[in-house]
Amino acid sequence: MSYTIKPVSRFSLGLPEIWEFRELFYYFVWRDIKVRYKQTIFGVLWAILQPLMLMITFSFVFKRALNIPSDDIPYPIFAYSGLMFWNIFSTGLSNAANSLLTNSRIVKKIYFPRLIIPTSAVLVSVFDFLMALSVYFVLLLYYQHSVNVLRLVTLLPLALLITVFSTCGMGYLLAALNVKYRDFKYALPFFIQMLLFISPILYPSSIFKGDYAKYAFALNPVAGAVNLSRSIFIDKPIEWNLIGISLVSTLFVFVLGVYFFRKEEAFFADIV
Repeated sequence: MSYTIKPVSRFSLGLPEIWEFRELFYYFVWRDIKVRYKQTIFGVLWAILQPLMLMITFSFVFKRALNIPSDDIPYPIFAYSGLMFWNIFSTGLSNAANSLLTNSRIVKKIYFPRLIIPTSAVLVSVFDFLMALSVYFVLLLYYQHSVNVLRLVTLLPLALLITVFSTCGMGYLLAALNVKYRDFKYALPFFIQMLLFISPILYPSSIFKGDYAKYAFALNPVAGAVNLSRSIFIDKPIEWNLIGISLVSTLFVFVLGVYFFRKEEAFFADIV
């Protein structure tokens, strides 16, 4: 059976072609999940233990020692709600950025939509999120904090979509740059660490009083996702203007990532 390789627009995801290779897409995701937890004692429990241990550590350091405000939300819930989405971003971005180099052998041998590789790397972190979500619900039950159920079922998926799209967009960009310039492999950990401290994971967005500071802060897509996740609590207002800025920022990052990935895609097999 012959397959005709057709050029794809630089602004296109090439969804019909990806659908044709859906079995390979599934293989990459499932393989990465198995490799991630192979030969580990706790297995998939690491997806729960990592944000849980960070939540406990941050609760002692930032709440008890530094008395960081948490918008009247119990600090363990406050921290965990941010860490769930941050883990998608940090883990997904790190895996996506290095995904083409990790899979260099298969990239050189056969043709398939290269966009599958970084996308599957991000989806592995979504699997971790789904595992960690169980602890989140346990925390809500334990602290018996008021929750708006309608917001829970609508805003939590929206926050997940914002996180996934922003992670994919930045992952595509860094994956392409990492193939061309290997310096990014060494700069990426510092970049992710820096983003942690400018994202409202350990502190609320409300600490910024000026409008300009809030708007600049909202350009961070992770900020919008985390703020949405914390808006499920009844007394937490939704600042849709800031969420809108995060949505526009997410769309910009995603389109930029797709465009640059498509622009460099033809050279991957030669230089990876």
